[in-house]
Amino acid sequence: MKFFFVLNGKSLKSLSLILIAALFTAWFLYMENVGQIPVFSTKDSTKAIYRGEKDLALTFNIGWGDEKAEPILAVLEKENVKSATFFLSGSWAERHPDIVNHIVKDGYEIGMLGYDYVDYLDVEDAKIAKDISKAQEVFTKLNVKNIKLLRAPTGHFDERTLNIAKRYGYTVVHWKVDSKDWQNPGVDKIAENVSKAENGDIVLLHASDSAKQTAKALPLILADIRHKGLKLVSVSDMIANGQVQSKEIN
Repeated sequence: MKFFFVLNGKSLKSLSLILIAALFTAWFLYMENVGQIPVFSTKDSTKAIYRGEKDLALTFNIGWGDEKAEPILAVLEKENVKSATFFLSGSWAERHPDIVNHIVKDGYEIGMLGYDYVDYLDVEDAKIAKDISKAQEVFTKLNVKNIKLLRAPTGHFDERTLNIAKRYGYTVVHWKVDSKDWQNPGVDKIAENVSKAENGDIVLLHASDSAKQTAKALPLILADIRHKGLKLVSVSDMIANGQVQSKEIN
């Protein structure tokens, strides 16, 4: 009888450990899929966002050219799209203040794409800081206020970029779904790539002149989004409306 009691106690202890482990695993998986999930984060919680908890964010990079941005804006207006985020390079913005003004007047969010098309992995900290600072000056002169989002010009970044961006007060934004529109693979293919987007995803598109098929693909993309019942929001709204917890990736 005494032996049975000792064995039963050990079994209960083992069962308790299994239950605790299961609960921890469930919590971990939940936290991984909710809130703003960083594609990369440092020990002090500096992070880059690539998706949120809910809704969908269309983002457009513009680094050069003056032919494709306006047609894309026209499609968004025709399709009654109220929320999108445009990441603009400072060098492009200072050459095209009229288009920048058009984006602002249409109510779309603006984020920074640095100043020059610089791969932040290939340059020193001072060069990254200078590129961000120079872009900041451009948007200040253009009276574009309260920019809080930064995307690395080439999409490449590391811990240095995250920390420098944080010092300037910016959140680095990546993406979950790449439309690959810059490859000009065909209107249907671009729409197919974006159709993989799910609730909470950030989608990468382009409005530079290299993306020759994006404007024509947008109606197909938007029709699919409506069919899925997804709500379009800006990146800032996605961040603001989600949980604040995030998972660190080492």
